[in-house]
Amino acid sequence: MLSANNNSNNNSATNAGYVQTVQRKLVVVGDGACGKTCLLIVYSKNEFPDVYVPTVFENYMADVSVDNVRVQLALWDTAGQEDYDRLRPLSYTDTHVTMICFAIDSPTSLANIAEKWIAEVLHYCPGIPIILVGCKKDLRDDPNVARALAKTGERDPFRSKRDKTWHGELARTRISNARREAGKVSDKCLRLQRVPPSPA
Repeated sequence: MLSANNNSNNNSATNAGYVQTVQRKLVVVGDGACGKTCLLIVYSKNEFPDVYVPTVFENYMADVSVDNVRVQLALWDTAGQEDYDRLRPLSYTDTHVTMICFAIDSPTSLANIAEKWIAEVLHYCPGIPIILVGCKKDLRDDPNVARALAKTGERDPFRSKRDKTWHGELARTRISNARREAGKVSDKCLRLQRVPPSPA
């Protein structure tokens, strides 16, 4: 069972009831303004930011319980803009899990996963589990977003059931190919990273 204590100030949380405590690092990457920071703030602080402030690098903490093991989860937010391409690799050191994000309202951010993010993550974090996350689902039915996409000749890539299936297959194929190249990416991404089993 996976549960989280989303209070980032709860660093003194008791270990009572936990068999052990482990520390894990999760790095979040993706295009600028795709929703990475909001996702982490909501998860770690249980609040939604009022304004968009571009991230350079920011860290958050969350206490997570996985099968009666306390996980002190360090969440590393990164800048997706090209200006930070040389600086961002510093964030990958000692990473246990990588989350690649895209914005539901930005087909370009989805395309950039295959064009940029998968290659970067596999280069700096070979063998590390990857989680793919679509952010800004709440904007899918926003008429302003639909109009903005129409002006650029784009549309929500997941709008129809057929498109969902096609893009899902495309994403699976690209990630599968990337996994074969790296040869070590775990299939158990949703567990953050395998936590050592509890002693018998």
